[in-house]
Amino acid sequence: MLRGNYPARVDEKGRLKVPTEFRAYLDQAFPGGKFYITSFDGLNARVYPMTEWERLEEKLAALPTMNPTKQKLLSRTNYYGQVVEMDAQGRLLIPPVLRESAQMRGDVAVLGYLRYLEVWNEERLVNEMKASPFTDADKQTLADLGI
Repeated sequence: MLRGNYPARVDEKGRLKVPTEFRAYLDQAFPGGKFYITSFDGLNARVYPMTEWERLEEKLAALPTMNPTKQKLLSRTNYYGQVVEMDAQGRLLIPPVLRESAQMRGDVAVLGYLRYLEVWNEERLVNEMKASPFTDADKQTLADLGI
């Protein structure tokens, strides 16, 4: 599983050097080196191994074509998204539109979300967490799920 936060950098060409801790797992669990990098809102990048992204697409394909939430999600993930391959140095190119929208340059935080990675401009991530604190309702939802 992908877990934790490992700092990384996005270079001047827009390439993310995947932290070693994540790369070892990705190489083993998802051989082939293909990823779909996208965003639901343009604030961060989601890095899905292609097999994980394809699983999500299968669920979306089962929904009616005119489902408004499906359309909204596909519009955003297609606008920000691109299929990329990891290079021999363990780098992934963040799509230019997403890189600009999410302010991906220099130091970033790479977070493990079990089956995919999320990449944030470090300052933006801290501000987002402060703006959306963990609430009693959140705690109750987790308790209801047995967590």
